Amino acid sequence: MKLHPEARYAKTHEWVRKDGDEIVTGITDHAQESLSDIVYVELPEVGDSLERGDTFGVVESVKAASDLYMPMGGEISAVNETLENSPELVNQDPYGKGWMIRFRPSAPPEFDDMMDGAAYEAFVAEEG
Repeated sequence: MKLHPEARYAKTHEWVRKDGDEIVTGITDHAQESLSDIVYVELPEVGDSLERGDTFGVVESVKAASDLYMPMGGEISAVNETLENSPELVNQDPYGKGWMIRFRPSAPPEFDDMMDGAAYEAFVAEEG
């Protein structure tokens, strides 16, 4: 399982990374591996305001469809439109070209509440 050194992780298998005063989010390497080949990604509209825990989209694979959850509250500032025609980027590069949304956090301290890489690895190991 790959981790990104600057990312924090949610128990719902999304990652967040600070980029200036915005947050970039996607699903973890572990999540994309569990889902298998991703064939469709549905993302929110720019300007949507969501709370931590709200559903921000759906990812569909050859195995299943899974909801995507906001790891922090905020207003969507960008979506990765490339995923509409190339959803496989989530499998190929989940922390890079496979990013899903950017948002302006409504409560920046929520970032510090999330798991670091070591805690996420332990969480995944416990999950089994």
